[in-house]
Amino acid sequence: MNGVRRALSVVLWCARELTGEAEYDRYCRHHRRRHPHAPVPTRREYQLLRALRSEGESPGRCC
Repeated sequence: MNGVRRALSVVLWCARELTGEAEYDRYCRHHRRRHPHAPVPTRREYQLLRALRSEGESPGRCC
């Protein structure tokens, strides 16, 4: 039974990492720790901020 639970937890961990679910959770922990009085952005707000940040940080691209 422990082997099955461990295997399932590894599969779930991998799925969360691949889908980006864990990244948002890490961001929320970081945000709460660094900015305890500020509201935590929703998942949608976080994804928008992340998209804007990645577009702004990338060097000029042709497309």
